[in-house]
Amino acid sequence: MQNKINITFGKSAFSKLPKKFSEKKYSRVFILVDNNTNKFCLSDFISITGFDKAEILIMEAGEENKHLQTCENLWKNLSNKGADRNSVLINLGGGVVTDLGGFVACTFKRGIDFYNIPTTLLAMVDASVGGKTGIDLGSLKNQIGVIEEPKQVIIDPMWLETLPKNEIRSGFAEMLKHGIISSKKYWQTLKELTDLRVSTLKEFIKPSVKIKKEVVLKDPREKNLRKILNFGHTLGHAIESYFLINLNKNKLLHGEAIVIGMILESYLSIHCAGLNIEVAKDIKTTFLKSFKKIEFSSDDKKEIVKLLKHDKKNIGDKINFVLISSIGKPKIDVQVPEDLFEDAFNFYLSD
Repeated sequence: MQNKINITFGKSAFSKLPKKFSEKKYSRVFILVDNNTNKFCLSDFISITGFDKAEILIMEAGEENKHLQTCENLWKNLSNKGADRNSVLINLGGGVVTDLGGFVACTFKRGIDFYNIPTTLLAMVDASVGGKTGIDLGSLKNQIGVIEEPKQVIIDPMWLETLPKNEIRSGFAEMLKHGIISSKKYWQTLKELTDLRVSTLKEFIKPSVKIKKEVVLKDPREKNLRKILNFGHTLGHAIESYFLINLNKNKLLHGEAIVIGMILESYLSIHCAGLNIEVAKDIKTTFLKSFKKIEFSSDDKKEIVKLLKHDKKNIGDKINFVLISSIGKPKIDVQVPEDLFEDAFNFYLSD
């Protein structure tokens, strides 16, 4: 992957796409949407861009559809509709669409160009930025994929008006994470927000994208620095996977699971990275103002801990965590004694 990220903000970038595509001499234009963006976003996107002759590919919405069967269906669709190596794929949607769509593009005929148009707050500040494409392996998050930058990411907050409140909160969780790992000032600003409406949060999209972009440019392949973006994700991904496969549980959005992971890993940071306990309590209080507490049984906790062995940051049989010594000071590749996991859940669940 080239060390280059092309991110553009604002609606005017959409109207420039036809000229750009003409200059690149793309043979066919394909647009990937899910049920939601097909209903709420596609007609506006076509109206702005004039891509009324583009072929539309539709996938089922949701993390549970981010798997190989969906990819196979899309590859067959592309092939049946005459896609060649000079075709282009536009991914119009949230993180599942941009992750899976990017992977489909990277692997179809050994790679066609793709563009990401993120339509959720989470995708704008996280999923569509940094070139990570991929799918889940069963319930295990993002086990299959490649790192490849889209030709362009176009971010416009207008799409956020179509989202329910829980999706907005899910994206806000990743923005708070950016503050925790990189900037005490940014964390302080975000944690004091009481109005989580789009009109308020859209002002913080660029700062969050800038934080992630600067990290990715320094370490595009996640060999070192980029690992800090995984704070909260080791336990958070295990929790998200567990709730996805357990039929007795309500599915958690990515941001909802990562919030729990960040609270748990803040507790682990007290014991393994020297974090002040009052800072960990402040992190917990901040998140629980916007996210309701989820209950965990003893069996739940055991199954979640078992899933940790599949985390992508692991080396050999060692489970590697990203922890923090203070706000803005992360530590990577930290091993955590297993007996602390129960204490971390107790910290999260306590009043």
